[in-house]
Amino acid sequence: MSDTNSLNNEIRDLLMDCGLFNALLPADFKAIAGYFSITTVEQGKAIFQEGDAGSFMCIINSGTVSVRKLNNDEQQVEIATLRKGAFGEMAVLDGERRSASCIAATDCHLLNLGKDSLDKMLNDAPKIAAKIIRAIAVAMSRRLRMVDGQLLSQQI
Repeated sequence: MSDTNSLNNEIRDLLMDCGLFNALLPADFKAIAGYFSITTVEQGKAIFQEGDAGSFMCIINSGTVSVRKLNNDEQQVEIATLRKGAFGEMAVLDGERRSASCIAATDCHLLNLGKDSLDKMLNDAPKIAAKIIRAIAVAMSRRLRMVDGQLLSQQI
């Protein structure tokens, strides 16, 4: 029991530090910690591949993630490098296949939230789950606006 408590406390602290869930109250972090897991991925290893079924999202605690897409020649091309924040969240929300591959560019320490855990959180703690989903949507919206700005600047 104490191992679970110490793990949940570690996850709670990581969630509080990640900056993604600023709308949550301290008690909310304690309530949701058990829905998340921690993984370590070695440099060069795939976190997931383009086309995989999307069953979880990740939040970077430490490390760097390379986001890659296949080009017309079926070669992986890096389209972004992530050092903080969430990734893989689209698949958790819409259930679609992965739109890109994510590879650990350095050793990575990640928080994961599975689609099944998010669904369970929606049943168990719907108000907190709504805050989580809203935070994910805001992060995705910011990223989309940034990409829109980059596309516009390339056209000018």
